[in-house]
Amino acid sequence: MAPSLPLQLLSRGLTASGSQGRTIVKGLRTEKGFTLIELLIVVTIIGVIAATAVPGLLRARMTANETSAIGTLRSVAAAQASYSSTCGAGSYAVLFTTLAVGPNLSPEGYISPDLAVAPSKSGYVFTIVPGAGGAPRPPHCNGTVTNSAYYVSAVPVTLSATGSRGFATNQGAAVWQDISGVAPTEPFTPGGGIWPVQ
Repeated sequence: MAPSLPLQLLSRGLTASGSQGRTIVKGLRTEKGFTLIELLIVVTIIGVIAATAVPGLLRARMTANETSAIGTLRSVAAAQASYSSTCGAGSYAVLFTTLAVGPNLSPEGYISPDLAVAPSKSGYVFTIVPGAGGAPRPPHCNGTVTNSAYYVSAVPVTLSATGSRGFATNQGAAVWQDISGVAPTEPFTPGGGIWPVQ
């Protein structure tokens, strides 16, 4: 003989209650998944973590861009010194394309070709011009006009996004910074947010 309905329900972990001939079955929830509250809590936690992490990542990226700009200016200063002693007869190049070509039109230049083609790197734009007080000099070993002084600047592509400081250097080879984001002007003098990079 088969057990009655209440016994069958109890053996399955379910309960039955009757009210005026109706049977109501209550049991454990067998649906799988997350409730709306659980999902909202997880989304809130992810939002809090993202809100605290993203500004730190942006600051780290800006610092990396600024470090790259300083390194590039130091490389250009070293390239100018090498160019001046080997090809410029004591003078300096005033174009990146001039520094990208070696003596006697050798393909092994003083700077990497990517800087000569597009003077933008790691969120900074680089510019080279004759330096303050400089005078034009005779053409160098490759026939390009030189100058007795040069000035190279690096400014962020987007201030406060790709960098927050501007940088510059000249034939003195020291890299100077300006915390306002513009390139320091010559003559370099400390003060007002402008000082040499250590």
